[in-house]
Amino acid sequence: MSTRELQEQLKTLRDQLEQNPPLSLKERDHLQELSQQIEARIRAESATEDPKLADGVNLAVERFEIDHPALAVTLRNIGVALANMGI
Repeated sequence: MSTRELQEQLKTLRDQLEQNPPLSLKERDHLQELSQQIEARIRAESATEDPKLADGVNLAVERFEIDHPALAVTLRNIGVALANMGI
């Protein structure tokens, strides 16, 4: 997955969050922070592995998988994109 495709997945995540799914303020803040971290990595164009970022995405997938499957799918796609990019 290219950087452009990853940015599209991040846009999908932002769009989903704008639809106001039933998330707690803490959950919403966590996803927004994670999205900002990913965007910062893309802007830095750093292809070095960052296990903390990948772990954060994977934990978010697990956290939202049951109650918010659409968010989990988008997050999973983001995780795959990061892995393919070596981040």
